[in-house]
Amino acid sequence: MRIVLFGPPGAGKGTQAGLLSENFGAAHISTGDILREAVANKTQVGLLAKSYMEKGELVPDEVVIAIAKDKLESLGDKGFILDGFPRTIPQAKALDAALKDIDKPLDAVVNLQVDDEELVRRLSGRRVCPSCGEPYHVDSKKSEVEGKCDKCEGELVHRADDQPEAIRNRLKVYNDQTSPVLGYYEQARILRNIAACGDIQDIFGTITTALGE
Repeated sequence: MRIVLFGPPGAGKGTQAGLLSENFGAAHISTGDILREAVANKTQVGLLAKSYMEKGELVPDEVVIAIAKDKLESLGDKGFILDGFPRTIPQAKALDAALKDIDKPLDAVVNLQVDDEELVRRLSGRRVCPSCGEPYHVDSKKSEVEGKCDKCEGELVHRADDQPEAIRNRLKVYNDQTSPVLGYYEQARILRNIAACGDIQDIFGTITTALGE
């Protein structure tokens, strides 16, 4: 399994990536994680990335691609689920070239689709404990005492970026950025659009069917 997983904030990407990784033995890879790993390990490209990060600059595409290529090559025959990358068409083309070099072309790009209003409902219901970081939800994961963390009794907060207007802005940015990339993969005939509402296991079943497992 060699796939890219797309989905807006709140679509359940992390949950489905975890299930795919667990069931198929594929490595779940986020660009943030591999950047931090390369910097910590002081690899050649990691040190290069660090030089940009220390100046508060974005790490250039070619450096991110080089780090991703190193990581994917190190997996041997193990499959992978790329999460949060690529974000632009140039990144997608560079990734294709890098994967061709190591003979690991993508099998599919899975795009989790959820209606914007449902995403606003999911995300605006989140509450978090600022003391210990424990997450809650007003519908699906309520605390035992309203407004209090079960673990440390801290006061739960509704983060500014989980307010409905902020969420709609985040979704607009996401849709504007990713729609060209999805079009690129659609032309390549490897895009699989998945309706990601309903039961988690049902969605997982739809994904595996779409992947031909």
